[in-house]
Amino acid sequence: MYVIGKVINTHGVKGEVKVLQSTDFDQRFAVGEKVYIKQGDTYDAFVIAHARPHKNALLIQFEGLNEIDDVLFLKNETLYITEEQQESLPEGEYYYREIIGCQMKTTEGQVLGIVDSILSPGANDVWVVKNDAGDEYYIPYIDDVVKAVDLDAKEITIEVMEGLLDI
Repeated sequence: MYVIGKVINTHGVKGEVKVLQSTDFDQRFAVGEKVYIKQGDTYDAFVIAHARPHKNALLIQFEGLNEIDDVLFLKNETLYITEEQQESLPEGEYYYREIIGCQMKTTEGQVLGIVDSILSPGANDVWVVKNDAGDEYYIPYIDDVVKAVDLDAKEITIEVMEGLLDI
């Protein structure tokens, strides 16, 4: 299951909830789409009956939940989708979960460490690489730097630009 958003509050009296979206794929919230909420050890499916933008969030109503009392239990719940619901990405684009955990090395074979997290500050993502020595590198995901991504081997090869590895 993969996180796509979080219910942050109810909205109005007709069963809408306010959702902070954590995915770029707006179609995940289209009418008729299923989302899941973890209830104990299981995931319960909810079908989207209506969705609309509202400020920096989405207002969503689920089928069969038409009053505020019907949705109070959803407040602060995380929304998920299944792996089968995920979209295929174009060549050269990756889900964060595919990159995090990959070993990063230079074209000369020097192992830098493991991708620990990904930052999205603007024009391009920045992959945060950490190693056992406590070093941390910030590697921009740009063509001039990232030369190969092998998801099967969980390995990324980069070309080191001047100053890139200065700590």
